[in-house]
Amino acid sequence: MSALNTQVATPSRAPGARTAWRGPVLVRDLDNVLLLVSLALLALGLVMVASASMTVAERVFDSPWYYLNRQIAFVGLGLGLGWLAVQIPLARWRQMAVPLMLLATVLLAVVLLPGMGRTVKGSTRWLELGVIGFQVAEVMKLAVVVYMADYMVRRHADLRGSWGGFLRPLALVAVAAFLLLLQPDFGAAVVLTIVALAMLFLGGVPLIRFCALGSLAVLALVALALTTPYRLQRITGFLDPWADPFDSGFQLTQSLMAIGSGGWSGVGLGASVQKLFYLPEAHTDFLFAIFAEETGLIGVLIVIALYVVLVGRAFVLSGRAERADAPFAAHVAAGVGLWITLQAVINIGVNMGLLPTKGLTLPLMSYGGSSTLMTCVAIGLLLRVSYEVNAGSRQASRRRVER
Repeated sequence: MSALNTQVATPSRAPGARTAWRGPVLVRDLDNVLLLVSLALLALGLVMVASASMTVAERVFDSPWYYLNRQIAFVGLGLGLGWLAVQIPLARWRQMAVPLMLLATVLLAVVLLPGMGRTVKGSTRWLELGVIGFQVAEVMKLAVVVYMADYMVRRHADLRGSWGGFLRPLALVAVAAFLLLLQPDFGAAVVLTIVALAMLFLGGVPLIRFCALGSLAVLALVALALTTPYRLQRITGFLDPWADPFDSGFQLTQSLMAIGSGGWSGVGLGASVQKLFYLPEAHTDFLFAIFAEETGLIGVLIVIALYVVLVGRAFVLSGRAERADAPFAAHVAAGVGLWITLQAVINIGVNMGLLPTKGLTLPLMSYGGSSTLMTCVAIGLLLRVSYEVNAGSRQASRRRVER
């Protein structure tokens, strides 16, 4: 077992050992590609939040910069939390895995208690923290990634060898998904379920078990969608939005008109027509549509390329960590990559009419404090993985030279 795995996966086996990553992490120690791509998406998001929200902010709050000012504050706090995440060794993240999962589950239950959660448009998803509301589902996404990564290291043999080892971690995920459905937040429940199953599959769960449980999970989600009136309405509206363009299909038809109006190079930054009270949630769930209208296909391809680089970097880090015999780091990197991939694909798919409306933000770009904060923490965790893998490689190289 390598020195990195000794410190990260089972630190108790080498008490007091000196490691290459003691002390604070500096900016020069970080993965430059990952850092720059993340900052680019945050910067583009600020520009688009300003553009997409000015009209509605002026009407509702008598200040065109209301949402932008708040998003700048969220980004600033998110960068601070991300930097804190970079400073925490992966061994400490492993120690926090179970408590973080339990805390997130309790908070999901607390949201549903009378007088505790804030209800917006029929959904009770937010806990009030002073002047802002915090969406606990975002904490649960991070908690699931860290918890599943820790479980796959601790119970690796059980996970591959028995149904019990496979089902135990999913029981907690099922409880979380159930609480999310009570809010209701179908989109977050889908993300949690798929990320957890995909992490188990990448962790080596036998294909037959994965297919069996995955099929049951898909059937359950489909049944929930078809038996709940408002979800069924979203699906029928998604299949043919032009059948009722002024009611069930209104949001999607406006989004499609925005994207179609963009052409190759867009109508120009700030010149969107659909954001002028036509497209609801233009600065949150449908930010991508406004971005496509204002920057065109060229801008869309640039943003998609940035996400591809970000996610690709996460999976490259996962592979490097696995080769360095650091399984927890490998699983965490893969989990964060799956989370960002799935949420970005769903958001873009919804905006383009390829998927039913889910109410999920575009990571690092859409307006929203909870999503911005937790995604920044996830990026910080990825940067920590990169830092420790690089430090472990340098340490191994020095030892080979000394021999």
